[in-house]
Amino acid sequence: MKILVIHGPNLNLLGRRETTIYGAVSLGEINQRITTLATELGMDAETFQSNSEGDIVDAIHGKSFDLLIINPAAYTHTSVAIRDAIAAVGRPAIEVHISNIHKREEFRQHSFIAGVATGQICGLGVEGYLLAVRAARNILQG
Repeated sequence: MKILVIHGPNLNLLGRRETTIYGAVSLGEINQRITTLATELGMDAETFQSNSEGDIVDAIHGKSFDLLIINPAAYTHTSVAIRDAIAAVGRPAIEVHISNIHKREEFRQHSFIAGVATGQICGLGVEGYLLAVRAARNILQG
């Protein structure tokens, strides 16, 4: 079982950027927690971050995975291309957000990704990624 975890734009700045919203944990630390948990659960996890919408679409199309965990960040609210890429590959996807997008500015409350995602986890901080890894195993085991 292989999961692909994609982090969208500006998430490379986690731990330094708006820590009152996103916390003080760096992206490297998050990736380490994800890969450690995935290994413990008998899965392989690959992590990828890009600030480029096209690179994210290319990763969805080109990387080998059984389930996608994606934090599309700002692209959540703007990217039909990422939504269509997820739909096109036909694999389960879990949308993750560190903050609760439904309690933020009105423009952040709409997700183009939600309609093609198996589920959405938001507002639980970094723990949301780990919950998504656990859910991935359950989904893939049927």
